[in-house]
Amino acid sequence: MLAAATPPRIRAHGRAFSHIAEFHPELTALRRDLHANPELGYEEIYTGKRVHEALRLCGVDEVHTGVGRTGVVGVIRGRSTASGRLIGLRADMDALTMAEENDFPWKSQNAGMMHGCGHDGHVAMLVGAARYLAETRNFDGTAVLIFQPGEEGFAGAKAMIEDGLFQRWPVESVFAMHNWPSMKPGCIGTTPGPMMASADRVKIEIAGKGGHGAHPYLAVDPVLVAAHIITAAQSIVSRNVRPVEGAVISLCAIEAGDLNAMSVIPGKATIVGTVRTFNPEVQALIERRLTELCGTIAIGFGATAQVSYERIYPATINSAREAMFAADVAESLVGREQVVRDMEPSMGAEDFSFMLQARPGAYLRIGQGGEGSCMLHNARYDFNDEILPLGAALHASLLERSLPLSPGEQP
Repeated sequence: MLAAATPPRIRAHGRAFSHIAEFHPELTALRRDLHANPELGYEEIYTGKRVHEALRLCGVDEVHTGVGRTGVVGVIRGRSTASGRLIGLRADMDALTMAEENDFPWKSQNAGMMHGCGHDGHVAMLVGAARYLAETRNFDGTAVLIFQPGEEGFAGAKAMIEDGLFQRWPVESVFAMHNWPSMKPGCIGTTPGPMMASADRVKIEIAGKGGHGAHPYLAVDPVLVAAHIITAAQSIVSRNVRPVEGAVISLCAIEAGDLNAMSVIPGKATIVGTVRTFNPEVQALIERRLTELCGTIAIGFGATAQVSYERIYPATINSAREAMFAADVAESLVGREQVVRDMEPSMGAEDFSFMLQARPGAYLRIGQGGEGSCMLHNARYDFNDEILPLGAALHASLLERSLPLSPGEQP
């Protein structure tokens, strides 16, 4: 074990933070090792082994692997378990398919893979909480630490749930957090209700009739049809969705024809994009209107359009009670002025949403950057190791405050 180093520049109140700050160097070393060895969804073999090893060294009571294919679950029993209650804490583990452009010693060693979203830091924070909780056990009940695979588009949370996560460990509530570069270090945010949007994948396949570019009257041009669909789709939100509702339609790519064949009208075109909403009724409305619009426009030009609408992740909706509770816990650590209780929802998506559909809970953001810092999914992104003790203390404090010991059992 490494010796204690200079205390972190970020300060917070409470026993959990001061305790965890003592092993900040170990958490930093773990985080950087994970950053150097990124793995994609359901391929987190090295990551899972490192988590398993770390939890065993921390003195966690049980470590279960292979949950939801490559997920890991740690179990810590409190000083008392008379309450019979279980609380879940979740961290995502996977990296992104992207090439890293940093040049520090812990940059990715795996070509085409990068921890560009900070999941390496999320893992280290939850490991830090595990060590503190196992060493102190100042709670009545059971902590369930969920290290989840495949958040980046693979629905790893859903896979863990379908593999019996909440049947084996029936937590009454579950919490998660994500680093947020646009917030200053030491700040924490959440809100009751929507935190992240749903993510839907749209594919529009247009079939026309190919022909010579000099004789378009003999063809049915799918490129022209695609252009009209792309333009008309932008009317759906502005003319069908109530202004107070949040919704985004982005048709992001089109494939048609051959760039080397300037005079050939292709026979087909394909458009792909995404839809983001917070309200299931708005989601259903957009799916219906997009399908109707594409089909009608195509028919008007003598073509056909087939719409494939796939619901990938539901919206991440915090339960009001747990969100307010989490904000109270955050205030006890960093003070009222550092906590945002009505954080603006993001149109990004998060598969923790599946867990919040199954259990009450809250999703939080923890500041790590501030103005000018590198945003998520950027080739030069890196996690700010200074916030590791605070994130770990927030996890631990959520658990301790959820499962308090009786006055006579307090240390």
